Amino acid sequence: MRLVQLSRHSLAFPSPEGALREPNGLLALGGDLSPSRLLMAYQRGIFPWFSPGDPILWWSPDPRAILWPERFHLSRSMKRFHAHSPYRVTLNHAFGQVIEGCASDRAEGTWVTPEVIHAYHRLHELGYAHSIEVWQGDDLVGGMYGVAQGTIFCGESMFSRAVNASKTALLVFCDRFTRSGGKLIDCQVLNEHTASLGAIEISRHEYLTQLAALRMQKLPQNFWVPATLFTPQG
Repeated sequence: MRLVQLSRHSLAFPSPEGALREPNGLLALGGDLSPSRLLMAYQRGIFPWFSPGDPILWWSPDPRAILWPERFHLSRSMKRFHAHSPYRVTLNHAFGQVIEGCASDRAEGTWVTPEVIHAYHRLHELGYAHSIEVWQGDDLVGGMYGVAQGTIFCGESMFSRAVNASKTALLVFCDRFTRSGGKLIDCQVLNEHTASLGAIEISRHEYLTQLAALRMQKLPQNFWVPATLFTPQG
């Protein structure tokens, strides 16, 4: 299948099943990052990823990296660290700071451009994009953000400015998410970091099947209300 050029005048996407296998399920280019288009994409297992200066590129990888949140891999060293963690973890307290952190705290560069930041801010204001923050005192030292689809959380990016900060964000979120009925975290493409935390690969077909069912399910009504998820002991 050839790469599809999207129109700014239509929200239609081609079928994810027709995405190119290489590189990593590239499906289409163009369009825009309006809330309606982004939500349409996530509902179909598609997400944007592109470098600064490039056109918007849309992807649906096969295989797909996912994490069953109840299977988060807690290493012995991380378990010891978390037992005496200096961090406080919050939900939806500082979305803007988290996405800015994901944009700036990467030595290899970032796809989180000002255009992307603006687009996901709009999704956050509409109640679809969410952040998990890790604090040491009053300093934001790590976090992650993503897009909710029913009982799926589509993780977009994370950052860390202190030891184990991003791992703490995911650990605490997985616990809260699982206990509230959350079923799956979309990690998009497997890397060494997410694999070490328990992420695995499934086929795109299986992911789309899971997505179709789980995005219709609901978390408790107050799940995404700003909250403190974890406070250090002592």
